[in-house]
Amino acid sequence: MLERMPKQRDRVQLAATFDQAAHLYQRARPDYPPELYEHLLSVVSPAPGARFLEVGCASGKATLPLAQRGFRITCLEPGPALAQAARVNMANLDVEVIVDRFEDWDPAGQRYALVYAATAWHWVDPTVGYRKAAELLEPHAFLALWGAGHVIPYNGDPFFEEIQEIYDEIGEPLPDGSVIPRPQDLPDDRQEIEASGMFEVIDIRQYDWETVYDADGYLELLNTFSGHIAMQQWQRDRLYGEIRRRLADRPDGQLRRHWGGVLHIARRLD
Repeated sequence: MLERMPKQRDRVQLAATFDQAAHLYQRARPDYPPELYEHLLSVVSPAPGARFLEVGCASGKATLPLAQRGFRITCLEPGPALAQAARVNMANLDVEVIVDRFEDWDPAGQRYALVYAATAWHWVDPTVGYRKAAELLEPHAFLALWGAGHVIPYNGDPFFEEIQEIYDEIGEPLPDGSVIPRPQDLPDDRQEIEASGMFEVIDIRQYDWETVYDADGYLELLNTFSGHIAMQQWQRDRLYGEIRRRLADRPDGQLRRHWGGVLHIARRLD
């Protein structure tokens, strides 16, 4: 099943579900490609030890690679269980994890060289996000946004299109007019970012990568997605049972899932 972006009316409700998956998040969610971080830092060129602000760090998937490079990172995470998991994962690094929503947090005058969000910005209230990010940045500093979503190559694993019939059966069909996302063919958010009037997009780059799952690993991944967490138990039982049955019929018991993400780097307008 392809992930859906949240509607404004259920943004807060669905965002709150992630804290239930705090024990799974770090091992189940994919790592972002190392070359994404290398490219980001080559464009932003932050000073050694610069201060970064991460919006929605979850368990720290995108925090750890940057903290290990010596940057000082303040992380905002509204889920207390996820925040505690991030503190454990970031032990002995210069990382502060604060339990708060980006929209509500008071920075007490602190400014940052980079504000970034990894698979989290779409949960931020769009009437607040860009304005507050600009206010938190140093002059001419940067906003970076990227994510990890499901993409299906033309020669990709047929499992996902085949299992869609079970999603349809349990009342979770794809929206009308849905288009299958393909690697290196994802839409970007340049227009939205620049429409804020606060940022100039200076770089956009797409990344795609592949992960391989057995049934247990794939179901753990699904249990970190808000749409699956919010399902009724009978829906999960039917879907997960069918996933296990179909993978058991494969010689290796595995599936290949492709991921795609668009890295946006924008400079604050002053």
